[in-house]
Amino acid sequence: MPGLVLADALPTSTWLLLDGSARRSDFLQTAVADLDMSDRVSVLAARAEDAGRNPALRMAFGAVVARGFGPPPSVAEAAAPFLAVGGVLVVSEPPQEPDADRWPDSGLAEVGLADGVHLDVGSRFFVARQREPCPSRYPRRWPQQRRRPLYNVPRGTDGVGST
Repeated sequence: MPGLVLADALPTSTWLLLDGSARRSDFLQTAVADLDMSDRVSVLAARAEDAGRNPALRMAFGAVVARGFGPPPSVAEAAAPFLAVGGVLVVSEPPQEPDADRWPDSGLAEVGLADGVHLDVGSRFFVARQREPCPSRYPRRWPQQRRRPLYNVPRGTDGVGST
C-alpha cells in the first residue's frame, strides 16, 4: 500500500511494487489498473530475497521504500541489492523512540549501506544511502538470514515495524 500512495503522490515517477504474497499482489495489480497507473506502475509477486538475485533488478532502483517486514538486518539485506549506488532506502519504523542499535553502521556497511538517519515526520522512518554496490552474495535465503543475521539487534529492538 505505501507504494500505491507514493505512486499517486508522484505522478511522473515509475514504480515496481513487490510483495511475496500472491493475494496481496493480485490486489495491488487490480488497484493499479483501477487507478489507471498501469503505464508506470508494475507489480511483481515475489519474495525480496528471491527478486534481489535477479540480474535485471539488481542495482536498478534509485530508491527502495519498505514497511518494516522483518527484523532490521533482514530488511537491509533484502533491500540493498535493488539499490543503485547513491540510491536511498526508506523503511517505516515502529512508533517507539528510534534505537540506533537497530541499524548499526557496521552492519549496514556489509551490504553497502551508510549514512543512516532516523526521521520523525509524524511517522517514524529509517533512511540510509547505498554507498557502494551490494556484494553478490546478498541477499541470502531466509533460513540463512535467520541462522546468521547480517548483524545482531539488541534484545527488545528486533520487532517488526508497521505503518
